Amino acid sequence: MSCDPMAATVNWLDAYRAGDLEEILGMFADNAVIHCDCGGQKTLTGKNALRAYWLDRLKRYPAFGLNDLKPKHGDVAISYITTSGIVGAVLTFDATGRIKSVSCGPAVRD
Repeated sequence: MSCDPMAATVNWLDAYRAGDLEEILGMFADNAVIHCDCGGQKTLTGKNALRAYWLDRLKRYPAFGLNDLKPKHGDVAISYITTSGIVGAVLTFDATGRIKSVSCGPAVRD
């Protein structure tokens, strides 16, 4: 992999916190998929679906800060604070360092 997945995940959260839609979308691979369990289960693919998803997320659920970050079997697990509470996500990257999948949902508390 040509990038550091942990650093790329922090960059993703920074773009989310800044509300930078174009930066966020530019981080995704062309064939990326989002599996989201926030407010109901949904799977999104394609540029138009990802754009609509992120427009909604940025408007209704802006991110405020990092809660936790750790490697997870070659992927990166992150939890972060939004207006709806703490969200947990696992980001998977392709060989070029672009996000190929995100699985997210409300964080489970131990």
